[in-house]
This record gives sequence, structure tokens and C-alpha cells, in this order.
Amino acid sequence: MKKQVMAITFDNITMEEAVGTAMGHIAARSRCRVVTPNAEFALEAKKNPRFLKILNISQLVLADGISVVLASKIIGDPMQGRVTGVGFAQALAAAMAKEGRSLYLLGAKPGVAEQAAEKLQQTYPGLKIAGTHDGYFKDAAPVVEAINAAKPDALLVCLGAPKQEYFMEDYDGALEVPVMAGLGGSMDVLAGNVKRAPEFYQKHGLEWLYRLVKEPQRWRRMIKLPLYLLDALVWKIKGGN
Repeated sequence: MKKQVMAITFDNITMEEAVGTAMGHIAARSRCRVVTPNAEFALEAKKNPRFLKILNISQLVLADGISVVLASKIIGDPMQGRVTGVGFAQALAAAMAKEGRSLYLLGAKPGVAEQAAEKLQQTYPGLKIAGTHDGYFKDAAPVVEAINAAKPDALLVCLGAPKQEYFMEDYDGALEVPVMAGLGGSMDVLAGNVKRAPEFYQKHGLEWLYRLVKEPQRWRRMIKLPLYLLDALVWKIKGGN
């Protein structure tokens, strides 16, 4: 079920449903582009029409941050919960491992995707890694060629927003991959280089607080959460305009 939170239309689904949808596309060999908007995405999309359009035409639009859930409550049309990008990546890898499916990892600094691949295969035996490539490239053509040659069932694109969304849109016709997911900084988490917040923080939507305590230099990014919620309040007061 779709649910509009201001300018972005989300899929109001659970993690299990999101993974089930992606696996269905893999089985059918049909195209599914996954995006994971949060407060930062929404504020960027507010001033970037191209980015907003890409988000809204994607087949699977997941509410990555607690900010989206809170904003939906403010405007009076609450979502059932969030589906984090890194959580989706892990759950998808687990489902793919059960069917012996293959995954290609694209993004982060040189060597990180390889670390993530090793960790994923250790955690999810049965998962095949079709290939890896770092996110530091100027010419995308050889990268696209390498991905197609590897014939993966799914591709994780971790280039940061909106670069990863632009990449998926620009090469949507050229890439022969059923499922492509833009997952920002998830590669470093999957590689074990960035520790995800403990379960308590995850369960209560406080991962942002954990990250802020661990990395206080992120305050400029974190301030976007209250700014987004303020946007939601103004949206509500103006009657959705």
C-alpha cells in the first residue's frame, strides 16, 4: 500500500514484505529499483526536482528513517513503521542465500566492498557474490559492463544520495539486473567498519542519537531531522499544500 508523506510517496510495508517483493522480482526477472528516503533525502528532493521524480517512480520506496514515520504522524496519516536500508540489505542477503542467489556490491572506498562481501558470505552461507567494485570511478561504462558480465540477481549501489539514484536511473536500461537498491553508507556497516546501533536504539528509532554520540561531527547532518519535522508541521497547518 502506498502512503504519501508530503512530496514523497512511500510503500507502507514491513521489512518482510519489502524483501518478499524484491525476491518476487528476482524470481520473475522483472525490474525493481529500491530507494530508501529519510529526512536528508526529503530535504534534498525539495529543491531537486530530478531527485524527487526518481524517488517517486521507483518500484520500491522504503522509509529508511524514523523521521519519515514521525512526519507521517504529524500530518495525520501514520505509517506502520520504517524499513532501514542496512536492515533491508541484510534481510535480502539472508533470503537470497536460501535460494543460492547472487549479489553484486558497488560502492564505498577501495577494499570495503570486498570486506562486506566476505562478511555477508560468513553470515549468510549460500549467498553468492557475483562481484564487487568501489565507488571511486569516473567512467561508469566499464562498471556497467562488469556488472552485466557477472550476471547478478541483485545489485547494492552504495554511492550516496543522490549520486546512487542518478546512477540507477541513468543505467536502468543498460544494467541487466532485476533488483537494484540504493543504500548509501550501508556498505561500511556490512563490512564491519561502522558499527550499527545496539538493538535498543534500533527498536526505538534512536539510531540517529547513537550515531551523533559516537560521531558528534555529524551534527550538521542530524539537524536535518528536526528541519524535516518542521516541514511536516507546516504542511499540516497549510492543509497539505
